[in-house]
Amino acid sequence: MATPFIIGITGGIGSGKSAVTARFSERGVPVFDADIVARQLVEPGEPALAAIVAEFGPQMLDAAERLNRAALRAVVFNDAAARERLNAILHPRVHTRLHALAHKPGPTCVMLAIPLLAESIQRYSWLDRILVVDVPRVVQIERAMRRDGMDAATAERMLDAQTDRATRRAIAHDIITNDGPIDALDTIVTRLHTHYLAQASRQVAHSSPQVGSSTADPAHPHPTSPPSIP
Repeated sequence: MATPFIIGITGGIGSGKSAVTARFSERGVPVFDADIVARQLVEPGEPALAAIVAEFGPQMLDAAERLNRAALRAVVFNDAAARERLNAILHPRVHTRLHALAHKPGPTCVMLAIPLLAESIQRYSWLDRILVVDVPRVVQIERAMRRDGMDAATAERMLDAQTDRATRRAIAHDIITNDGPIDALDTIVTRLHTHYLAQASRQVAHSSPQVGSSTADPAHPHPTSPPSIP
């Protein structure tokens, strides 16, 4: 049985990535979220939690011996070196788990939601397609303030800690410009879903003995890719 056609989706804070993945899920596409996987990997008893405690100290555990997320955020939020140390613990484990989930035979397509895909693109060379959900920076700030109740300065700092829009767009095969009415996403996602199903069928039809291998270099948009979708 063939490996599913694997789509990676990414986008900055406030881009509306979750709204897009929800609509793909409604159309029967399994969605695996790197953030959820990361939370599972730091449950009590998991090696990643032990590694975090060893790296950052016992104060990373709360009274119930679970990860003290507030304490960890306080350490890494304004410290790039600390974030890199945390990423070195989590990213390889998240990648391994996502790879296993994505390559289970069965579905025609699967989607992996990976917020830091642009930062770790070399790990994900096996993705068949990359979809970027993009909005102007001012929209990101407005949405973050409205959704999370943060002030503008905090939203700005969070955006500054992320990869810039140009870098994310550079890895994309497909781009949704999500600065319009949320209802417009239904039409956009239906169009892309149809496109991905067709690509999955072509991949199966033209697959070599190495069934399900990646058909495109995700670091370079395919020359026949559809244009940015408004």
